[in-house]
Amino acid sequence: MLPYVAQQAVEHHQWLTHSQMMAGLALAETTPGPLIIVLEFVGFVGGWRNPGTLSPLGGATLGAAITVWTTFIPSFLMVFLGAPFVEGLRNMPRLGACLTAITAAVVGVILNLGVKFATHALWPETAGGFDVFVAVTACAAFLAMKIFKVPFTSVLAACALLGFATAFIAP
Repeated sequence: MLPYVAQQAVEHHQWLTHSQMMAGLALAETTPGPLIIVLEFVGFVGGWRNPGTLSPLGGATLGAAITVWTTFIPSFLMVFLGAPFVEGLRNMPRLGACLTAITAAVVGVILNLGVKFATHALWPETAGGFDVFVAVTACAAFLAMKIFKVPFTSVLAACALLGFATAFIAP
């Protein structure tokens, strides 16, 4: 879902920039329920940037409210109406094969999103060149988790502090 939303909101409708979408995804990853948070963020920023006849805050509030409504209602309906039938899906081999194919497609779409965001993080729109800090930080984070087995939360906290220090303390 997120790759599709990112493509539509950034590239097709241009409600957000790539960096705003990355900020929304980063915000979402800090809390439970990332899909809801990202979609609400997209609705808010899209409403803020395109308020129509409303004020920017009014458009943003309406955009966020509509996004939450249209995200939550179908999710709850699927859970409440579909839950009794989910267990029966295990006994259907053909459906299992279809779900495996869908899983492969989803993995490909997520890989596409990862490559797209990595490209925009390493070559940001504003700087116009390669961001060495992002590359070194990403490599150090990978090595810390893969080789030194540092827990993800510790690496995330260290990267956040490093980014904060670089953005606000260093000139």
